Amino acid sequence: MTQTTTRDPHLTASDEGARVRSAAFFDLDRTLVSGSSGFQILIEMARAGIVSKRQLVRDTWVSARFRLWGLDDATTDAVRLRVSGYVTGVPTSDLEAISSAVMDRVLPRIYPEVLDRAHAHQRAGEPVYLVTASSQEFADRLAETLGFDGAVGTRSEVVDGHYTGKPGGPFIYGEGKVVAMEEIAVAAGVSLENSTAYSDSISDLPMLRAVGRPVAVNPDRALRAIAIREGWEVLSLDHLARRASLGVTAAVALLAGVTLVTAARRRATA
Repeated sequence: MTQTTTRDPHLTASDEGARVRSAAFFDLDRTLVSGSSGFQILIEMARAGIVSKRQLVRDTWVSARFRLWGLDDATTDAVRLRVSGYVTGVPTSDLEAISSAVMDRVLPRIYPEVLDRAHAHQRAGEPVYLVTASSQEFADRLAETLGFDGAVGTRSEVVDGHYTGKPGGPFIYGEGKVVAMEEIAVAAGVSLENSTAYSDSISDLPMLRAVGRPVAVNPDRALRAIAIREGWEVLSLDHLARRASLGVTAAVALLAGVTLVTAARRRATA
């Protein structure tokens, strides 16, 4: 594991009473946790019969691309629309029932170094918020489990206890994260200029530029170049584990694909 970091001086309170209140904002996937939390959700949805094996195979490949290169805006939007289609008509209780299994998958993937950062901010009197494109329900549950001060995620419309497949609010992605952070800042009396943000992706450049102390965690190539040029702090964590996990993800995709082909051949010869 390679880690390049220096302790941020903002974690030590300056003159008491003179400091403008600051906060810390954390992206989720590849920043706080290794890989894609959304893919872990899809695995449990497949086990529950909400997502088909074919759909899981397709999104396994998307997850592998995300781990290696990140995703561009168009791909992310497409994934959002596809996942919304998966849950159309599904009772909210069905997704609540798989949330415990999802947490069991996600919690071991948390980077201890990043979680330590979050708790250091809190010890310094700074509230900590999770800001993610993942669902609001999952973001709330994870933030509560980790002891964060709050979370903002993407909301889906619910009517009569069922998901409609339509958005229930803005997409917390790109500029959408900045809007969410600004709303938190107003409500909590926080100065974004004095705050810190952590993320891995060039898509979160608006989030990082919205604060006075941006930190690039496991940055993709584009974000790393900007971080180095701007003199931002860079955290590079657990490369070996990420490569191993990528290999496992690819193996799962191959196995699932072979299973589908075999099943199709059996149907054809039956």
